[in-house]
Amino acid sequence: MQPYEQRFPWNLDWNLLRTFMIVVDQKGLTRAADFLGVTQPTISSALKRLETTVGVSLVDRRPGNFAVTEAGQVLYQECNALFGAVSQIPGLITKAQRRVSGHINIVMTSHVVSEHLDRVLFDFNADHPGVTYSLSVAESSEVLSRVRQNRATFGVCLMRDPDPALVAKPLYRERFALYCGPRHRLFGKTQIKLSELQGENSVSFQTEVESGPLFLLAQLRERALLNPEIKGISANLPEVRRMIVAGIGVGALPVHVAGRDVEAGLLWPLPPYAGLPTADIYFVKNPRRSLNPAESVLVAAIEDLIDTTPIAERTYP
Repeated sequence: MQPYEQRFPWNLDWNLLRTFMIVVDQKGLTRAADFLGVTQPTISSALKRLETTVGVSLVDRRPGNFAVTEAGQVLYQECNALFGAVSQIPGLITKAQRRVSGHINIVMTSHVVSEHLDRVLFDFNADHPGVTYSLSVAESSEVLSRVRQNRATFGVCLMRDPDPALVAKPLYRERFALYCGPRHRLFGKTQIKLSELQGENSVSFQTEVESGPLFLLAQLRERALLNPEIKGISANLPEVRRMIVAGIGVGALPVHVAGRDVEAGLLWPLPPYAGLPTADIYFVKNPRRSLNPAESVLVAAIEDLIDTTPIAERTYP
């Protein structure tokens, strides 16, 4: 039978269960009446109504004697369980109101490395396990385009000029240095003079060639007296790295990204070693986008990170 097909729960006055539980806890009708601030006949009447509903005697209440029957003890245990379940309802409702769900679509430029962002994502995912994600990699100009067109929750990318349609805040700052691959004649050599790089072939990013956000790398190549004709270009950092390792040319990479390859013997740092160019990686959002609950909470968490953590702490040395 379905619960609504059973007469007992529909006919039962649930307040009688609470009264019965207090009668047992107080070990008497008079004490229960005092506890509830009512008269003893009111408690006695409530107990009789409950016994009529369940069809058995629940309390042996002869003069000078108070004892809970076996049936009464079973009902008392169920009342305690029921009271405990009902007591949890406000907390469960509050938790349900705080539960965040929805899908988050993130688009970012290649090889974004930010311990701060990763920490925010970790904490957010731990707090809101029902949220789902999609993350795609695109060139910075495409990242901005998708965010502008409301095709992404937010973006992480390079920017050269402000975009009036978007809100952009520096997420972190990275430095670029020149590197060569393991087969290059300068690999493993120390105290390299800047003049030793004169005329060397180089590889670079699409955004430098097109006077984009990494135009500053052109200045770095000029300082190193590299061949002004770029040997290879790519829009993705892993492919620029591949060309450097393969010996197609020397090239600039973020220092904190290249560090692991230097330790692994795949890359070698080249001069200049001081005055390295820096680039800001931006967190970008569209202020006209209607955010779902999950997007709202995550975007707020990232903006709080940016607003409360000094840029010096978000800059790679």
